[in-house]
Parts: sequence; C-alpha cells; structure tokens
Amino acid sequence: METKDKISVTSKTLASGNCQVKFFVEDEQRPQYGYLLVTEPKPVGDIIEEIKSRLERRRMDEKNVNPFFPLSPVSDDPNFYLFSA
Repeated sequence: METKDKISVTSKTLASGNCQVKFFVEDEQRPQYGYLLVTEPKPVGDIIEEIKSRLERRRMDEKNVNPFFPLSPVSDDPNFYLFSA
C-alpha cells in the first residue's frame, strides 16, 4: 500500500464537536480533494495515514470493477468524500 501522493490537510471543528478535515491530493495526473469526518482528536500523521488507507481502498475497488457490469463501486463510507480537482 505505497502511495507517493503528496497530501495536505486543513481542519475545522464543527458545532457537533467532530472535526472536518479537508485534504488535497497533489497528483499531476489526477489531482483530487475531499473531506474526512473525524469523531475524535487525532494527530495529523494519523489522519494522513487514514486518508492514504481510504484512498488505497478506493483504488483497489476501482480495479475490481466487473467488465460485464462496468459501474464504479458505490461508496459506503459516509465520513469520507473524494472529488476530482
């Protein structure tokens, strides 16, 4: 699970007490950004590792798309949103 993407993060505390982390994946071929909802305080390094893990899981899901039914897998993670920049 080695990703060489550079990830930068900014965060803000929501009224609910949760922390919303906005991240940018600086990839020249496929820049992306997204949001991760964190329910407990975590160090920045742990948050970046969690983002990398979820990105890798998404990439693996995309590779496993059935060629006879080529729909992208539906995300079932309501705390992680990813968009193309």
